[in-house]
Amino acid sequence: MPKLNQFKTLIIDEFEEEKFHLPPHSHTYYEIIYIKKGSGIHHINNNLLSYKAGDLFVISPDDEHYFDIKKSTRFIFIKFTDNYFNSKQNLTCDEFLVHTPENFMRDKILKETVLKFGEPCKTILRNTIENITKYDQYIDVTNSPIVFYQILSIFGLIKETIRCMNLQMTSTHIDNEQIANYIHQNIYQPKLVQIKTIAEHFNIAQTYFSAYFKRTFAISYRDYIHNLRTTLIEKRFQNNQLPIKQIAYEFGFTDESHLTNYFKKKRNMKPTDFKKL
Repeated sequence: MPKLNQFKTLIIDEFEEEKFHLPPHSHTYYEIIYIKKGSGIHHINNNLLSYKAGDLFVISPDDEHYFDIKKSTRFIFIKFTDNYFNSKQNLTCDEFLVHTPENFMRDKILKETVLKFGEPCKTILRNTIENITKYDQYIDVTNSPIVFYQILSIFGLIKETIRCMNLQMTSTHIDNEQIANYIHQNIYQPKLVQIKTIAEHFNIAQTYFSAYFKRTFAISYRDYIHNLRTTLIEKRFQNNQLPIKQIAYEFGFTDESHLTNYFKKKRNMKPTDFKKL
């Protein structure tokens, strides 16, 4: 099955076909697909979804799909790479920084259901798509804030329609207690509390996680990890039941010397001196 690539961060593509020009395929980028006119069947991840004018589909790199056109169809494709949203974080509201559009587009409910846009969402969606395609005729929209906000508004319309249809998406609510619990459970495995790992675990944009954590917990993520690890190590020393070598192993340090240097840097004393206090 072919996998398509795209190097430009954003491409707007409008065309009409009686037979879809691509076989079943996947791609490395994301697609918002609007049906301007026509009808047929959208095959996506082994699901068959009937489509008509006004329907909208979102495709992520995890998906395999193609269109079986029954009546000549005019498509509008909004195709973007990971870098499109990552490069515009200064324009993005907190909601979409925490729960990125890319993660939102992966939700399986969007691959199993045709969204039923009611009024006024249906008209707003049509006008939004037309605004984007018209603007694309005049300038390179890749870096256009106007088009960026128009695309973001599409996700708002999808969320509103999902709410009206009483559909249940994968939970996107961030529970700060869950974040703290995750850290405390995995503090002994340094790789599991790396920003990349924990951000992916909670579907938070990696480049935004540190700022989000500091604003929420009133301390930087790095300081929080170091303080927690150091406090737990101190408690091990105070119990005076385990050798330093074993404590080092428990907290993922390479050896006793590694732990000693770490503790000396944090508490300005060696573990042996601390144990004498």
